[in-house]
Amino acid sequence: MRMPRRGLVIQARTRWLLVGLALLFSLILLMYLLECAPQTDGNGSLPGVVGESMGKEYYQALLQEQEEHYQNRATSLKRQIAQLKQELQEMSDKLKSLQEKKSPKVNGMNYQGTKEQTSNDLLEFLHSQIDKAEVSVGAKLPSEYGVIPFESFTSMKVFQLEMGLTRHPEEKPVRKDKRDELVEVIEAGLEVINNPDEEDGQDEDDGVGDRQLYSENDFIEGYYRTERDKGTQYELFYKKMDGMEYRHVTLFRPFGPLMKVKSETVDISRSIINIIVPLAGRTEAFAQFMQNFRDVCIHQDKRVHLTVVYFGQDGLSEVKSILESVARETDFHNYTLVSLNEEFNRGRGLDMGARAWEKGEVLMFFCDVDVYFTAEFLNSCRLNAEPGKKVFYPVVFSLYNPAIVYANQDIPPPVEQQLVHKKDSGFWRDFGFGMTCQYRTDFLTVGGFDLEVKGWGGEDVHLYRKYLHGELMVVRTPVPGLFHLWHEKHCADELTPEQYRMCIQSKAMNEASHSHLGMLVFRDEIEAHLRKQAYRTNSEAVG
Repeated sequence: MRMPRRGLVIQARTRWLLVGLALLFSLILLMYLLECAPQTDGNGSLPGVVGESMGKEYYQALLQEQEEHYQNRATSLKRQIAQLKQELQEMSDKLKSLQEKKSPKVNGMNYQGTKEQTSNDLLEFLHSQIDKAEVSVGAKLPSEYGVIPFESFTSMKVFQLEMGLTRHPEEKPVRKDKRDELVEVIEAGLEVINNPDEEDGQDEDDGVGDRQLYSENDFIEGYYRTERDKGTQYELFYKKMDGMEYRHVTLFRPFGPLMKVKSETVDISRSIINIIVPLAGRTEAFAQFMQNFRDVCIHQDKRVHLTVVYFGQDGLSEVKSILESVARETDFHNYTLVSLNEEFNRGRGLDMGARAWEKGEVLMFFCDVDVYFTAEFLNSCRLNAEPGKKVFYPVVFSLYNPAIVYANQDIPPPVEQQLVHKKDSGFWRDFGFGMTCQYRTDFLTVGGFDLEVKGWGGEDVHLYRKYLHGELMVVRTPVPGLFHLWHEKHCADELTPEQYRMCIQSKAMNEASHSHLGMLVFRDEIEAHLRKQAYRTNSEAVG
């Protein structure tokens, strides 16, 4: 039977290794012989000439000392030679065992079937891990707490939910293994894009010159999450600076080598987002929202439709005036104002906004008037929602009360300067599910909001659970381009006990960080300490 090429390479390497070890053994033996050879000392005294005055005992002692020295040296060299022989034997045994494993003999012939079967079994196991993981289809989950959220990252930073008391919401990867992992994943994604397989939809006959090659600078963002019994999933997005097409690569590490799941081109150039905002009163906040909308959606993105669902009559004329003013100044007319003369109900407002669209399928972004978003977020919204397959539930970074965060300044800085990811400036609002991107057909298919929920909170969780109990994949991850601006919260007496508890909890968490709240709690103690310090300093100065 013909010897496989890989077996010939292993035999050649084994032969050269044995020759090298034999040469090393010969060199050590030669050194031993040279060390044991008698030496002459040109400066020593000859017996019977200068050293005649010295007695016979002196020379006997000198000879005995030299003999002991050579014996010790010889014993040491023999020990080293024995160790080398043992290591050489162990290495030979290992190589022999490795060869037997690589080419086991069946009926006196080298047989590759066992090796191939082992490789096939391994690949089958790794692919079964992908099938079990929530990579291609969603998993039915009992509640919102069963979701494994993604963590997002760029080439420089990681945006993480789990912080504890030492980690930060936005960090550079400190641990070398985490840095190496993310670099490896980005490079693996580039390898998939730049060297596509037939299944990736690109012709292998196309030369490299006919394809647009991507580099590390084209990496936009990525998400990863780990299912502890299966592996780690990576969603990677690349884009050329001057292009509108995104390359999306999904990788999965089933506690082993990275395995490609899919590679595809995602064209979002014609993807319209219908931004739906329910509103009642709060016209000043709406004016601020429209300033952000003007800068991001009208001037930068230019692929949005705005739907405002307004409850009541108070402030309705001001909202109309703000929308008309923006339309005149920017020539933007892709907006709809739905007026409802009834009590505010967020779920009903979003439901009415979704049903008011009459142009077929559309991607919707359920938004609040206190939310600030970037153009990059809108693209993340487009990339992570897919009709009939997945919905996007980004985790918002909620800003604390600027009066507390910037208490050492005369006035808080402008909103744009407050948009930073720091422990004392805000937190990832991982208990909130109100901001979401999903397609209209998926929203209607799942049944929309529970319109029986009145007042504040609860309707978003009900919708979120509907998706968890269905077949669609829920993409849950913190995103750097989505902020919830702080505003005063009022928990009405009309709320149910559960709603009131949720409102108070949200109000407490929105106010300030753990350290800033501690400073407020112990403010009297701190001021008393400062007064004592000042008194002591003045007393010493007078003395």
